[in-house]
Amino acid sequence: MTDIYQGSCLCGAVRFELLTAPKAVSHCHCSQCRKGHGAAFASYGSVPREALRMLSGAEVVSGYASSESVLREFCSRCGSSLFWSRSRGAYADWISIALGTLDTAFEPGKQMHVNADFGASWYKVA
Repeated sequence: MTDIYQGSCLCGAVRFELLTAPKAVSHCHCSQCRKGHGAAFASYGSVPREALRMLSGAEVVSGYASSESVLREFCSRCGSSLFWSRSRGAYADWISIALGTLDTAFEPGKQMHVNADFGASWYKVA
């Protein structure tokens, strides 16, 4: 396994590196994640903020405060969902990466489905 993971948005304007493998891999079925990804669920892995290094395109990353303490970030050119993070609380020093944006192969260990009770009516977790 690699020590550095690279990722990018759909149009390639945003490029980043993770200096550690993502942890706490989850597939969230809440309505905000579904709407933000346009899919049945959103898959994220988290890293400490200092482990995320922007290589290019930081100036085209836009944010949306989806709640009082959560910021969702995306590419303002192509709309790719990139990150979400908390501004306060226990995990404010971590950032979650949309796993679909990783360009480097990544094999998570433990994974979990969260908020499955609030999932899309047309998709059932197996």
